[in-house]
Amino acid sequence: MHVLGRLFLGAFALLLAVPAGAAILLLALLVDPTANAWLTNGALASVDMALSDLSAGLPPEGLALLIAGLAQALFVLLFVPPALVGFAGEMFSRRGFLWYGAGGGLLTAALPWLVRGAVRPAATGADPGLLAAEARLTLILFVVGASAGLVYWLVAGRCAGFSRPERHAGGA
Repeated sequence: MHVLGRLFLGAFALLLAVPAGAAILLLALLVDPTANAWLTNGALASVDMALSDLSAGLPPEGLALLIAGLAQALFVLLFVPPALVGFAGEMFSRRGFLWYGAGGGLLTAALPWLVRGAVRPAATGADPGLLAAEARLTLILFVVGASAGLVYWLVAGRCAGFSRPERHAGGA
């Protein structure tokens, strides 16, 4: 029965952690000028693509594919890290807030690097603006993952573990 309760508590914690991470991501994208410009250009490009498809008499399939890709990326960024860190915390009975906060932050920040395949080698003619933008995005993703991990910790992580701690009856 304890395992079933932990599963429900973990699911509830994820239900709260994912919107918290999404809110932090939205706030960071709106506050950071580089991310704000990237978001604006992406939105304008998608509207232009949809309008050009509609004016040509085609259904807006490109827009549907864009929305599906965005939903998949948000799922991977917002759900997977707190779920993996929470599952590992439950399995290893980790109860520290650093496990959930730093673990969620590091995993979320590492996801773009993992998807790309490797760290990009430092070229001699590398654009410093591009490197600064990647560093800002990595920091934003770390904060997003850390906030989702800490919300998970507040709800379910402080008493993590599928096995109950043994209680001592006497004062021996």
